[in-house]
Parts: sequence; C-alpha cells; structure tokens
Amino acid sequence: MSQTNPPNQTLYVQNLNDKIRKPDLRLSLYTLFGTYGVVLDVVALKTGKARGQAFIAFRDVASATQAMRALDGFNIFGKEMRISYAKTKSHKIAKLDGTFRMPGTAGATADVEAAGKPFVALPGTAPTPPAGAPGAAPAAASPAAEAVTGQKRQREEDSEEEEAEMEMEDDDD
Repeated sequence: MSQTNPPNQTLYVQNLNDKIRKPDLRLSLYTLFGTYGVVLDVVALKTGKARGQAFIAFRDVASATQAMRALDGFNIFGKEMRISYAKTKSHKIAKLDGTFRMPGTAGATADVEAAGKPFVALPGTAPTPPAGAPGAAPAAASPAAEAVTGQKRQREEDSEEEEAEMEMEDDDD
C-alpha cells in the first residue's frame, strides 16, 4: 500500500485484469467496494496506458480508507489489486461539492464573465448591441417567433380537473 497521496474520498486501483469486460469490471468493483461505504462512482479504464486501472469515489474519506486497508492486495479475477488514494478528487465529488471545473475551459470562464458586463460598442461601429446581449432591444416579431411566444394550450386533463373542482365548490354552498 503506497501512501504518497493524502487521504481522499477517491481511491486509485491498479493491477486489475484487463481481459474482463468494462461493464462487468465496474459492477464487480462497485459490489466489492460498496460493502465498505456508499460508492458514488466507479470509473474503470480500458484504453492505452490506463488498462487495468480504476477510480472508486466514496461519499466520505473514512469509507475510502476502510476499503483501501481491507482490499489492498485482494485477488480479483486472478490479480492482486494495488490500492492508493487518488491524487485529486473525482469529478463526481467535485460536482457534488460545487468545485467542479471542466478541464481545458479557460476561455469558457472569460465568456461567462463577459456575459454579465454591459455591451460597449467599438469606436467606428454601430452603437447597437447584438441580439441577446444585455441591453439589446428585442428582435422584431416574426411569424415563427409569435408561434413560440404564444400562449400555452391547456391540457384536457387540466380542464377536466378544473371542472371537477368547480362542481365541488358548487356542492359546498
């Protein structure tokens, strides 16, 4: 058991049998590790350098630690697993705690920041903002736009319920 990474909710599992089909491997790992706590996600990798590896995300660090201590060296499908804490937390855990950031989307944050700023026209250009930008004038209504912005049709079930409610109200008098 190599303890180079600090305790984490996500375990890194190595030396898995790469001859086992991915869905079968994921189900087996989920079942096996699930006996030690709530498993949020199992990511089994089967491509290139990642063959025979998996990440198991637990709800809490205590469950992950318990599973790692119990299952390190456990023989599954003819191979002994090597288990350690993952270097970083899994995407599933990051999404749950609100710290998830899409990898390689540095430009996306700039787009989000710019969306909140008012439109400023460049010198020598028309001072009207593009459609949909904050402060932009609404687009001219087209027949297609009218169809979209029309009133929602009432479902038959809704009208029947309203009639029944109206009858009930009449009975109360």
